[in-house]
Amino acid sequence: METVAVESEARGGVASLSLEERDEGRTRDRVARLLLDLGPSSAATLGEQLGPSPAAIRRHLDAMLADGTIMVWERRRRGPRRRGRPARLFALSEQGHAAGPAAYDELAHQALHFLAEAAGEPAVREFADRRARELEHRLDDVVADLGSRGDPAQRASAVAEALSSAGYAATVSTLPSGTQLCQHHCPVHSVATEFPQMCEAETEALSRLLGTHVQRLATIAHGDGVCTTHIPVNAPMPLTRTSGKDAE
Repeated sequence: METVAVESEARGGVASLSLEERDEGRTRDRVARLLLDLGPSSAATLGEQLGPSPAAIRRHLDAMLADGTIMVWERRRRGPRRRGRPARLFALSEQGHAAGPAAYDELAHQALHFLAEAAGEPAVREFADRRARELEHRLDDVVADLGSRGDPAQRASAVAEALSSAGYAATVSTLPSGTQLCQHHCPVHSVATEFPQMCEAETEALSRLLGTHVQRLATIAHGDGVCTTHIPVNAPMPLTRTSGKDAE
């Protein structure tokens, strides 16, 4: 097996890294990038994008599950169960997010810093609001189908399903105090750590989509494992429901 020499100061010597191991590492980096871009995905979807055989992609996924880079994501199904075993979906874990590529994060940081310096904090907030409106626009049709018929839990389930399709890996749970909407992936969590306006604008967009007051209890940007939005029982409705399309 052909190998390349890699200096290893920690061991005070030279370690041999096989070209096969390097290729496997690159493939797993590509898997992580796809999961970052697509959100929860099946082995078949990843294989179609990457090209390896089904057996090869499953081997990579098993290795990434073992090292904690990814996790199996369970999607809650609405309606009657279909026959057959549902395909397993894979998503980046918190560890996987932390180890992910940072080039786009760095560019986004630089762009927002420039915007803040050139036009001030209101411009950053306007940017965050516009991004939140675009997300609202993407989810609007799904929630609008419920009209006034859906209670908060139903609307939250519809929003979660739409968020998952957009790559946020969202789930819903019901508690005595209300409904909780959890987002297990945040595409901008690194930027939002420094610019909380991103989280604030997204929370307001969720409130408009759900048609009720919500409380943000946790965010990935603040170091929590998931972004948790709580919808209290009998919550007030301070925001007028406005279509994301009309708000543009």
